Amino acid sequence: MEEQKWTEDNLKTPYFIIDETELAKNIRQLKAALTKYWDNAIIGYSFKTNSLPWLLHYFKDEGFFAEVVSDDEYELAKAIGFEKDKMIYNGVAKSKETFEEALQNNCVVNIDSHRELDWLKELNAGSTKVYEVGIRVNFDLEKHCPNETVMGNEGSRFGFCYENGELLKAVKRIVSLPNVRLTGLHLHNSTKTRSLNIYSTIAKMACEIKKTYALDLKYIDIGGGFFGGLINKPQFDDYLKCISTELSKEFKKEETTLIVEPGISLVASPIRYVSSVIDVNETNRNYFIITDGSNININPLQNKQMKFYHIKYQCSSQQKVIDKQVVSGFTCMEEDWLMILEYSPKLSVGDQIIYEKIGAYSLSLSPLFIKYFPAVYAKREGIITKVSEKWTAQQMIQSDGLHDKGII
Repeated sequence: MEEQKWTEDNLKTPYFIIDETELAKNIRQLKAALTKYWDNAIIGYSFKTNSLPWLLHYFKDEGFFAEVVSDDEYELAKAIGFEKDKMIYNGVAKSKETFEEALQNNCVVNIDSHRELDWLKELNAGSTKVYEVGIRVNFDLEKHCPNETVMGNEGSRFGFCYENGELLKAVKRIVSLPNVRLTGLHLHNSTKTRSLNIYSTIAKMACEIKKTYALDLKYIDIGGGFFGGLINKPQFDDYLKCISTELSKEFKKEETTLIVEPGISLVASPIRYVSSVIDVNETNRNYFIITDGSNININPLQNKQMKFYHIKYQCSSQQKVIDKQVVSGFTCMEEDWLMILEYSPKLSVGDQIIYEKIGAYSLSLSPLFIKYFPAVYAKREGIITKVSEKWTAQQMIQSDGLHDKGII
C-alpha cells in the first residue's frame, strides 16, 4: 500500500478509517478473557463480518483462524495466506471440492447440510484417512430465551434439529462411517439481545447433547455475536465467565477446545465512516442535508439507527439551531436518509459527519450502486495509511473480458 502521509483534514470523503489502537484493544481483551476462563481456545475471525484484506492479514498475524462460510471465502483465506489447517469451515454454501479439501487439510469442518453428509460418505468410501468433523446444532433457542432471537417463532434454518430427532439421525449417519469421527458441536445462533442468558443457554445445550448422546468431543464451537466496544454492555470477560461456568459442568478445559467466532465485537467499534455535506435543500416540508455518504455504505439493510456519530463544523462560531434536519445520501433513492437531527446547529456545505462503530457488515454488504467502494484508511499512533483504494471504473471493467478481446 501507499506510504504517502495523510491527515484526516485532507482526506477526500467519503472514506472508512480504522482505529488500529481500538482494534488491538478489542483483541487484547478477548484473548485475556479466554486465558482467564478457558485457555484451551481457538479464535476464528468471521470473514463475512468484514472481509477487507488488510483486516484479514491483521487477524492472521494475531494467530486467529479464518472462519469462512462459502467456497469463495475459503479461497480468499488461502489467498491471504492462512495455513491450510487454520480454517473453520461453516455454513451451507460450501462446494464439494473445498469441503473435501478442507477435510484433507484437517480444517475444522462443521457439517450444516444433508448434502455434506452425502459428500462425507463418498469421501469416506474412497479413503483410509480418518476424518474429524463437527455438526451444526439447531435447537429451539427462542423457547429458552423468549424474544431474544433474530428468527423468533419461525426458528433458525441452520443445522440439524435437536428437538425433532434430525440431529440424532445425522449423528448416527456420521458415527456409522468407519473412517469418520464426530469431534465437535457448533451452536452459533443469531440474536437480538446478545445477552449473557443466550450464551449460558447455548453452553447448557452443548452439555445436554454431549451427555444425552454420550459423545466424545474435542471441541465446542460457541459461535460469535458478542457485544464489543460498548462500555454499558456485557464484556468479553462476562461472556467467557458464563460460558465457562456452564461448560465446566460437563467438559474439562484441558480436554475440550472452546472455539469462538467473533466478528462484530472486534471490528464494529474501531471503524468510522467520514462524509461531507455537499448541498443543502430547503423545501416546504423539510430541510435536507445532502452528503457524499450514503446508507448503502454503512446501513445497507436499513435496519439500525445512527446512534454513534459526531459533526465537525467548518465554522467555529455558534451556528443557528434548526428544529429538524434530514441527513440524506448521494443516491437517487428517496429513502436514502441516514438520520434526522432535531434541534441541532445548522449544517452547511463542507461540514463533516463522522459515523462511528460501523465496521461490522458495512463494507461486506455495500453494493456497487451509483458510486463505487470508497477508500479505506488505517490510523495508528497518529499515522494514517491507505489500506484499500477507492474503486473506479477501471475496477468495474477489469474482469469483463472486453480488454482481452481488444474491444476496449
